[in-house]
Amino acid sequence: MADPTQEAVLGALRTVIDPERCQDIVTLGMVSGLTIRDRHVLFALEVDPERGPQLEPLRVEAEAAVRKLPDVLSATAMLTAHRPAGGKAPAAPPQAARTKPTGRTIDLPGVGHIVAVASGKGGVGKSTVAANLAVGFVQNGLKVGLLDADIYGPSMPRMMGVGGKPTTPDGKTLDPKPAHGVQVMSIGFMVDEETPMIWRGPMVQSAITQMLRDVNWGDLDVLVVDMPPGTGDAQLTLAQSVPLSGAVIVSTPQDIALLDARKGLNMFRKVEVPVIGIIENMSYFCCPNCGHRSEIFGHGGARAEAGRLEVPFLGEVPLEISVRTTSDTGTPAAAAEPGGAIAAVFRDMAAATWQSLTGETAPRRAAPRIVMQ
Repeated sequence: MADPTQEAVLGALRTVIDPERCQDIVTLGMVSGLTIRDRHVLFALEVDPERGPQLEPLRVEAEAAVRKLPDVLSATAMLTAHRPAGGKAPAAPPQAARTKPTGRTIDLPGVGHIVAVASGKGGVGKSTVAANLAVGFVQNGLKVGLLDADIYGPSMPRMMGVGGKPTTPDGKTLDPKPAHGVQVMSIGFMVDEETPMIWRGPMVQSAITQMLRDVNWGDLDVLVVDMPPGTGDAQLTLAQSVPLSGAVIVSTPQDIALLDARKGLNMFRKVEVPVIGIIENMSYFCCPNCGHRSEIFGHGGARAEAGRLEVPFLGEVPLEISVRTTSDTGTPAAAAEPGGAIAAVFRDMAAATWQSLTGETAPRRAAPRIVMQ
C-alpha cells in the first residue's frame, strides 16, 4: 500500500477540535513537522505552555484520528510548548531553579540503568564510542538497549547497520530494532537519511521523550543514550526528565575539546546526575605498516582532566582505521572483531561502567575461540 497523502492526514486532523478554542487543530495552526514515511505518520502539536499539561487528551485524539486512515500503520503526535502568538515569552526562572532536577517524569519499567554518553562538542567520536560501548556491555553478558537521541544528526542506523521502519504491535508503541545483540531506536528509522530535521527545540525534546516512553524496550540491564553534542536545552531537558543512572563523557586529548568536555561534565553535576567517568577518544595513532606511534591530537589530556575534576578515567580509544571503516559499514569495531584489541578496550570500559553503577562485576562471556578443522 502507498503512503497516505499529506492532504488526507490533514483532513483527518481537521476533525479534531480544540475544546477551548472551538476550532480544529489544523485551522488553528497547531499542526507542524508533519512527516510521512512507509505508512508511519509523525507530527507535532504546538500549544500554549500554560495549557500543555491539560492537552494530553487532545494529542491522543489526534493520533487516533490519523490512525483511522486506511493507509496508516502508526501515528505519533508530540506536544510542543510555545508562547501564544503575539504574546510575551514567560519570564525565565532564576538560575538556581533551572539547574535543579525537575523530577523524574519518564518511567521505564524493566530498564535497570540508563547511561548517557555525552560530549561538550561535536566531532569527538561520541556516537562511535556509544555504539561500541553498547556492544561491550553485550559482550560482558548484559541485556542492552541503545537510544539515538541526536535528532538533528541520527547516526545509529548506519553505525549499527540496521534500517527500515520499526514495527508497531498496537499502533501506539514501537519495537526497537536488534543489531549486534543491542536493541536500537533512532529517529533515523522514521525519516530518510538525507532529510533534514528542521524542528524547533521543544519538538526535539518531545521526540526524545516519546522514543523513550513509547518504545517496547523490554527487560534491559542498561540503556545507553547517545546524547546530542553540546549543553543546550535538549540535553538539559533530557538530563532532568529521564532517570539517568550516570553519564560518560567523551573527549579527545586536545585542550579545546577538554574545555567543552568540562562544560558537559559540569552540566550533569548541576542537575545531580553522577558522572561515571571520562573516555579519551582518538588518543593516539599506531601506523599499521611500521608500528610507529603518533599522538596526533596530543595524549593524556582526558586522563589529566579526570584527575583534576576527581572523576574516574575509563580508558583510551586509539585512532584506528578499523574503527572508522566498521562504523561506516554498519558493524561497530567491537562487534567486527570481538577477539581484537579494540573490543577488549570497550569491554573493559563497559565493565568499569557497570561496576560504577552496581558495585558488581558483569557476567563476562568467554572470549571467542578460533577452531581449526
